[in-house]
Amino acid sequence: MTYPPNVRTAPEHAPAQPPAPVSLPAPRRSAWSESTARLRAAATTEPGRLQIIGAALAALVLAFGAVTAFEISDRAAAADEVVSRSQPLSAEAANIYRSLADADTAAASGFLAGAQEPREVHERYEKDIQDASRLLVKAASTTDASSPSGQEITKLNQELPRYTGLIERARANNRQGLPLGGAYLRYANQKMSAELLPAAERLYTAETGRLDQDGDSARAWPFLSLGLGAVTLGALFWAQRRNYRRTNRVFNHGLLAATAASTVLLLWLAVGHTVARAELRDADVHGQQSLDVLNQARINSLKARANELLTVVARGAVLTADGKNDKYETDYSTGMKALGGELAAARKLADDAQGSGPVAQAVSGVSEWQTRHRTARSTDDNGDYEGALKQIIGAKDSTGESFGRVDGALEKALAHEQGEFTRAARDGRGALGGLPVGAAALAVLAAVAAIVGINRRLSEYR
Repeated sequence: MTYPPNVRTAPEHAPAQPPAPVSLPAPRRSAWSESTARLRAAATTEPGRLQIIGAALAALVLAFGAVTAFEISDRAAAADEVVSRSQPLSAEAANIYRSLADADTAAASGFLAGAQEPREVHERYEKDIQDASRLLVKAASTTDASSPSGQEITKLNQELPRYTGLIERARANNRQGLPLGGAYLRYANQKMSAELLPAAERLYTAETGRLDQDGDSARAWPFLSLGLGAVTLGALFWAQRRNYRRTNRVFNHGLLAATAASTVLLLWLAVGHTVARAELRDADVHGQQSLDVLNQARINSLKARANELLTVVARGAVLTADGKNDKYETDYSTGMKALGGELAAARKLADDAQGSGPVAQAVSGVSEWQTRHRTARSTDDNGDYEGALKQIIGAKDSTGESFGRVDGALEKALAHEQGEFTRAARDGRGALGGLPVGAAALAVLAAVAAIVGINRRLSEYR
């Protein structure tokens, strides 16, 4: 007889026993959560609130000082660029243009004088070429060769020796009485008019554009600093009002000192930048704009003089594109018309007698020049070439004498406006001097004072 094993089996439909609960470790709080919890706990007590207020005020004041120092340093650097680099480069570019145009005028004048070129005319030509070469070397040393200005300087350095070579050939043929000299002179003038002067004009335009950019950067309002300063003062006034309402004490010396330092900084920022902006604006309107117009006027007078001389040299051999008029006479008329407009603009921009006086002399000289030019053209048209030549390059009562008066008056006006620009620009730069360092010092002083003031209040709870 067989017995079943003595084994207890679970009932077929017995319910499953639930697993025993597993205890999990409490989640660790992050550093940010810990800091937030502590800050929240501190904010529930007055000492904790005071500590938070003190830290916030110190941070706000330091941020105000740092932003002010950064923004004003940027504007001071731009103002310094205007005074020490941008405007001098613009002026040198204008002088390169003027030297080249004057050299072309002197070469044509010397050619018309005949085989024996006057010594003073030749020396003027040599001086113009030397000045242009020297200024190009100086500009190249301070300009990136890959920049647009650098490329124009490279082009001028390449073409200037070719121009002077053509002038020397024209002079050599003229001394021998060969008519080929006139062709070389016209070719040299064509190279000057079509290649050298346009490159010099582009160089002047690029440097003047850089000057305008630096001026705009220096005059830009520091809105972030001004706004942050207003917020800082508002926070300091709120902290003092809160202190007064809770303690009935009118002044907290620390907070009062912080407010005074912040107020001084904000006023220094507003007044200093306003003065700098006004001076730089004056330098632009009554200095650079006048210089630009006067430079263009002087260049057009030189080009008109060169075209006037070439009219006599070519004697109708070069016509306009339509073949109806003398090219050089047409270019002379165009240049004189532009010169008249630029002198009218310069007279409006002149803000004192020292500036308007030379411009008025130039206007009078232009009127005289045009009258004498018409007389000379009439003489030449009547077949009296020698008489016309005397009326154009003669020492007295000639268009050359009138041109000399115009050029001298424009040179005097340019010197005056250059002085006006330099004075105003330096005053504008000086108005920003010391402000970045002062902003940092006042901000540190205000932050320390705010912390001291809050700590004095905290000591009452110890």
